[in-house]
Amino acid sequence: MNSAQPANKLEVARYSLFAAPLAMAALPIYVHVPKYYAELGLSLATLGVLLLVLRFADAFVDPLLGRWADRVASRFLASALGGVGLGVGMLCLLHPSWSPVSLWVWLCFSLILVYLGFSLASIAHGAWGAELPRNALQRTTYTAPREALGLIGVLFAAALPAVLAKSSGEGLAKFSWIFVVVLVIAVFALWRLREAKVAAKDERAIAITLSDHRFRALLAVFALNGIASAIPATLLLFFVDDVLGAKDWEAQFLVSYFLAGALAMPMWAFLAKRYGKVTAWSIGMLLAVAAFIWAVTFASGDRVPFLIVCIATGVALGADLALPPALLADIIARANGQARTGSYFGVWAFVTKANLALAAGLALPIVSALGYAVGKPESNVAALTYAYTLFPCALKLCALALLWKYKDTFRESP
Repeated sequence: MNSAQPANKLEVARYSLFAAPLAMAALPIYVHVPKYYAELGLSLATLGVLLLVLRFADAFVDPLLGRWADRVASRFLASALGGVGLGVGMLCLLHPSWSPVSLWVWLCFSLILVYLGFSLASIAHGAWGAELPRNALQRTTYTAPREALGLIGVLFAAALPAVLAKSSGEGLAKFSWIFVVVLVIAVFALWRLREAKVAAKDERAIAITLSDHRFRALLAVFALNGIASAIPATLLLFFVDDVLGAKDWEAQFLVSYFLAGALAMPMWAFLAKRYGKVTAWSIGMLLAVAAFIWAVTFASGDRVPFLIVCIATGVALGADLALPPALLADIIARANGQARTGSYFGVWAFVTKANLALAAGLALPIVSALGYAVGKPESNVAALTYAYTLFPCALKLCALALLWKYKDTFRESP
């Protein structure tokens, strides 16, 4: 009976809403904060060291947080605890005027709160989404709306600070209060949502999780594909400014990309249900490569063609966001790993963050060594263009080949 039971739409909506504030927090953390604190007087060298150390520490603690989340009484409690830490941390981070200590100490304190809260909330919420579906067909039904609402959260985070700053300045400070209100609403939506958590019994949960060959195979595909996506994310603004000469179009490019991803979610859910998650994800990867490779030919003034690329790759982004977590949920079900769901998602979160760190650590030094200089279109922008387009496409095709190699390993559980 359960295998034919459709997902409860209200349950899906209540669960998915929490993704919006999580995504709203991510953009200011990774995009706005470095520039914001530099303008307040912190040197770029100090900022660089602090962010590097804190981000790597954040990534390494995720598997431990995942294990701890499995031992907490409920997914709601872990999500709510994470939400409290995230909310308080964001208020502190975006109100540096509250600081009674040195600015760098306040930044460290605030970011530790934000990172711990964000990680715990994200891991617990992701694990909950793997546990709620009653069958394999329902899993994309939960992940697609969650990721769509996450993209909508990103859109709000991209637009609101600038809009709020126009009225009386301090856009980020005002944004932090709106963020907290949205976060509180989302936490209340989770209150008394159905729990499907299995009591954690494994003392070696992380080791057992990593011994799952299906999980390791999916993790390899996810990591390759993630680096392929993270490199363009790292180089995007450099490409827009120094290759296209379109700094004034940055917002249009970002909004079109994320909006296309959100609107495409129902299509990927349909394709996954009709043809299977592996086939649907493969289609998304091929679409991303076919659209993105065009950008290697772009030069100054190619704004509309790049806008088209942003829309097409945004559609493909929907597959990258909705389908891998659904495949992960299948693997957990096949391994009877429900008592270790948090550990699975903790390792998953570690790889996600390591991708971002690795992309920045590889791409920026390489293009600099090849002669590209920031803000100088007369420098070797060809190196930037190739790193931005060709290298990610090659990695994406490798990820696709690996996905197809292991397609039988990822076959869906009932």
